Amino acid sequence: MGDTQNSTTDARTVVIGAGPAGLTAAYQLGKAGRTATVLEAEDVVGGISQTAERDGWRFDIGGHRFFTKVKPVSALWHEILPDEDFLLRPRMSRIYYQGKFYDYPLKAFNALGNLGIVEAVRCVLSYVWARVNPPKDQTKFEGYVAAKFGWRLYRTFFKTYTEKVWGVPADQLEADWAAQRIKNLSLFGAIWNAITPSRNQKDITSLIEEFEYPRHGPGMMWERCHELVEGQGSDVLFRQPVTRIRHRDGVAVEVIASTPDGEVVHPCTEVVSSMPIPRLVQAMDPPAPEDVLVAAKSLQFRDFLTVALVVPEADGFPDNWIYIHAPEVHVGRIQNFGSWSPEMIPDAGKTCLGLEYFVNEGDHIWTKDDADLVAQAEAEMVTLGLLSPGRVEKGYVVRMPKAYPMYDATYKENVETLRAWLTENVRNVFPVGRNGMHRYNNQDHSMYTAMLTVENIVSGTSHDVWEVNVDAEYHEEISESDG
Repeated sequence: MGDTQNSTTDARTVVIGAGPAGLTAAYQLGKAGRTATVLEAEDVVGGISQTAERDGWRFDIGGHRFFTKVKPVSALWHEILPDEDFLLRPRMSRIYYQGKFYDYPLKAFNALGNLGIVEAVRCVLSYVWARVNPPKDQTKFEGYVAAKFGWRLYRTFFKTYTEKVWGVPADQLEADWAAQRIKNLSLFGAIWNAITPSRNQKDITSLIEEFEYPRHGPGMMWERCHELVEGQGSDVLFRQPVTRIRHRDGVAVEVIASTPDGEVVHPCTEVVSSMPIPRLVQAMDPPAPEDVLVAAKSLQFRDFLTVALVVPEADGFPDNWIYIHAPEVHVGRIQNFGSWSPEMIPDAGKTCLGLEYFVNEGDHIWTKDDADLVAQAEAEMVTLGLLSPGRVEKGYVVRMPKAYPMYDATYKENVETLRAWLTENVRNVFPVGRNGMHRYNNQDHSMYTAMLTVENIVSGTSHDVWEVNVDAEYHEEISESDG
């Protein structure tokens, strides 16, 4: 590494990460008349909300519906992108299990027809049994979901997919993840919704029927935000991973980033950080005490890769995505990017399917050659009966480390240890976003934490951003006061 050098002489807010949380923070600071320095470890903006492009084909890192109950976030989306850049898309997703498609959200007659009357009755009786004799431990994913859907439906539709996503037995995963995703949705609620339909259900996020979507994918939003942030006078610097944060007298004073030409020092008035919170704490200079570093090391993440397959349009499906519950294949979910936006597809008569694999960085799937991953993805599609052999024309692979914060048995205690130490020792460092707070945030949650943090910095308000993602009302149900 070369000599250390200063990139700026005047201290300003340093924003770590150019994903939704980081760029939102920089943009909101700019609107308040403040400039920032945004440090991004990679060479693209958007983080997990980027839109990857290969030979003109665009595909998400996962799927990103633009739907929120938080009006300031919705307003910001339309402030960054003009209305004509948004498409209103129908939401369609299904579960694929034992060669059959199950509508999700649940449609009573579809489920009945697929399960058969005998199995359907067994599932209902299992649900009744779980209501009368609820699982003793509902702090874990398994007990939480079984209480809401019954043991039979849990084992059929929830267990296999969840264990693919997280790579651990469902009885070892905390219930928090399920509570965020299906809060106040149960078998009874799903059936009631199915037999008493209402136009474009919006009260429960899991049941929405349509959503907005940028015509070139979510990365379009963050590429435009990047332009706006630089237009405000802030800097967005790529390939500058943060290695150290110097602090003294209870505040951070300098952020040090690594570049090919040596370390660069950025004096700071505040730090808004969307980098993984363990790395944030591990970067502190002088270092945090050993017990805090142990807590940081204990926080785990799940990694992710997409194998994008170009196939004839006739081999696609109308869904935005399909959940794959079949245990005989590794793929967990399949996107059809042509169903998200036709403008993601450069060639007429084609579509692009994104097979999603939930992995651990360095494992046997992560380390496979791209060509081998494309071959595996094609073979699994054939095994599932979703493609005939020889239909794949091109294939691409995108890897995304640290995509999902793990909700294991000790994560809450570890996050609280890090949060308490940061508050006491570097009071001008503000974690935001999914990895910054080790919360399974959606994009709108991440943005809102950044917006509230900037209000605290600029206006001296005292929003507790840590409550944004644990308020159950916020996650799934909209109150009367929200309109």
